[in-house]
Amino acid sequence: MFAVTVRDHIMIAHSFTGAVFGPAQALHGATFVVDATFRRAELDADNIVVDIGRATEELHTALADLTYRNLDEHPDFAGVNTTTEYLAKVIAERLGARAGDGSLGEGGRSLASIAVTLHESHVASASFELTLS
Repeated sequence: MFAVTVRDHIMIAHSFTGAVFGPAQALHGATFVVDATFRRAELDADNIVVDIGRATEELHTALADLTYRNLDEHPDFAGVNTTTEYLAKVIAERLGARAGDGSLGEGGRSLASIAVTLHESHVASASFELTLS
């Protein structure tokens, strides 16, 4: 399996509901380094997985309405605990839709999967991998 990974970041505010979250139930900020890994079994006719420039642009677009936002006030997340794991899934699904609609180029339509990892710190991260084919 071939893979290409691009990186961006988001800065958000949010809070959680549930005793399991302890002090994170209060409004707090988080900065995530976001890696998106695009995978396919074979390279395309140009010997690439997906164009890195396009992948970088599409990741940035997928993150645009999240960064510098209080996710508690974002209409897409009403009543949802926006955990790191959940955000990784949302971002992967956004990128999957872009792959399907051709925004990542024709090669994007042949991707096997897209994995998104959000790094909370240098010692903690969470991921979600979306299977496409």
